[in-house]
Amino acid sequence: MVDTDGEASAIDKVADLGRDIGGYIKQQRDTAKISLRQLSKLAGVSNPYLSQIERGLRKPSAEILQQIAKGLRISAEALYVRAGILDLPVGGPVPDAVRADTELTERQKQVLLDVYESFRRENENTRRSTPEESTVDGNRAADSTE
Repeated sequence: MVDTDGEASAIDKVADLGRDIGGYIKQQRDTAKISLRQLSKLAGVSNPYLSQIERGLRKPSAEILQQIAKGLRISAEALYVRAGILDLPVGGPVPDAVRADTELTERQKQVLLDVYESFRRENENTRRSTPEESTVDGNRAADSTE
């Protein structure tokens, strides 16, 4: 027995994702002050196809999203999350605040998040390698023999 209500619901969800990603791409393009034609050239995607994506008529592949992200100079991850390809990254107070800031572009948000995560990884590696010799700021305590 086939659940037609479940099938219709799944199809509606996919259509919603297509409209959502298209609207998001258009919003990012408008914010960057790039015309549809310019973005199509930057991304290597045909102008009509990009227009259909923005209007929610087509759902782009991960590869096309990566090309569009490159053209917009934003993170492909942001587009993958919006398209439902990736789950929303794990948050926390700092990443959540950065992502919620409406004054920053997607590219600025991604750069801040990358720097933040690199500091966290560096501190974690320092703690793992020498836990008894580390200080709070991640620097080694002075050796008493120096």
